Amino acid sequence: MFFASDNAGPAHPNVIDALIKANQGYAMGYGADPIMEEVRGQIREIFEAPEAAVYLIINGTAANSVLLGTMSQPWQTIFCSDCAHIHEDECNAPEFYTGAKLTLVPTTDGKMDADNLRTKVLAEENRGVHGPQRGPLSITQVTEKGTLYTLHEIKALTGVAQEYGMKTHLDGARFANALVALDCSAAEMTWKAGIDTVSFGGTKNGALGVEACVIFDPDLAWEFELRRKRGGHLLSKHRYLSAQMQAYLKDGLWLDMAHSANTRCVQLAEGLRGHNAVQMLFEPQANMIFFEMPRAEHKRMLDAGAVYYVMSGDPETGDPDELLTGRLVTDWSMTEEGVTQFLDLLRG
Repeated sequence: MFFASDNAGPAHPNVIDALIKANQGYAMGYGADPIMEEVRGQIREIFEAPEAAVYLIINGTAANSVLLGTMSQPWQTIFCSDCAHIHEDECNAPEFYTGAKLTLVPTTDGKMDADNLRTKVLAEENRGVHGPQRGPLSITQVTEKGTLYTLHEIKALTGVAQEYGMKTHLDGARFANALVALDCSAAEMTWKAGIDTVSFGGTKNGALGVEACVIFDPDLAWEFELRRKRGGHLLSKHRYLSAQMQAYLKDGLWLDMAHSANTRCVQLAEGLRGHNAVQMLFEPQANMIFFEMPRAEHKRMLDAGAVYYVMSGDPETGDPDELLTGRLVTDWSMTEEGVTQFLDLLRG
């Protein structure tokens, strides 16, 4: 009954086996290993982008920050949602790596819309040398509320960005979960929709620790390489990143794992809908659920061994009837039996 985070789930055995295999003998460092050449080809094929620049990095914060640093200048502002991961959960790393500021765009159900984005864009770059200049747009997909931007919504946002000469970054820590849920291609969700760079996540979906930075604009590639090195994120024993990504992509494993996580989330959501004490705050669309439940019910579940985050308030002390927000996340390894056990416990 472990629903705290997909970061807490195990790495897939195929990933571990690939690391053991890659550990034999010697291989050139810094991305010159032969596995990386295969990975680069795999990702270019998945994205239908034969000229894309592909680099690996160890975690999502670094992937987002180095990509945004490549796309912006210190005198610019980066536009993102008011609940974006780069705003709420990266300890100002994007600001550290870019020197830029973040401008927060209001959201509904965790998503920006084109009108609100345009309002924020128009409020900048109108004070000459005294004010921030317009920098890139960053979109989080899956959102931090467990919702999804449709392809139409992504195109509407990138359309605003393009109208004002801004580039767009997609934070795809849960890229595979979004892709499976939308039943579209990687190209359709990215460059065909106007995205310039992607943080292509593996860590939350069965890898040990690897993300791919996919750059569709070749003019950005060399600067990214320099910033990755300068920022301390060019791994010397790079083959261990390459091996993870190779196994992650092989035979569609990454899609299978995302499908499993999403399916368990559907099962979980259906069970929650049948419980009078539970109210879901957003329609779950991938592998994450936010819900409200009385403090006493949270305490009962947690005391009985369920593991998840209570996002507001202390479940131990206070009015037992006060509604507290909880978050449930399903990862690739969650079983049908695990969800059933949680729901049976919830029903009492």
